[in-house]
Amino acid sequence: MPVSAATETKLREAMARLLSGEPLHTGGALTKENLAREAKVSHATVHRAENILAEWNAQVARPVLRTPGEVTRDETIADLRKQLRKAKAQVTEAQGKLDALASVTANLYHENLALKKKLGSGRRLASIPAEE
Repeated sequence: MPVSAATETKLREAMARLLSGEPLHTGGALTKENLAREAKVSHATVHRAENILAEWNAQVARPVLRTPGEVTRDETIADLRKQLRKAKAQVTEAQGKLDALASVTANLYHENLALKKKLGSGRRLASIPAEE
């Protein structure tokens, strides 16, 4: 399904701005997603505009290279995500241990109550002296 003449005009103008390095609505990276954003149309619309897409592919034949700053940023993000996954795993493990301890504590509490009831309310337990 082809696009309308108005949409084709938007895409051509957006492509011209991106290729000249004067984008209005994006950072300027030469990607199809930025072409759609620059033209203020959906990504699917770009793919329906076959003539425009062919022109785009002819002019942007090589892959988009990232700047050193973008590479550093992406590496930092990847490292932080790795740290976050590790921290989440540690939290999950600690929460599991906490849940287990809470269950043991609750069981011991109920056993203690049952033992006290079994001994009777009139009897008191003698404490065991600590060794020095």
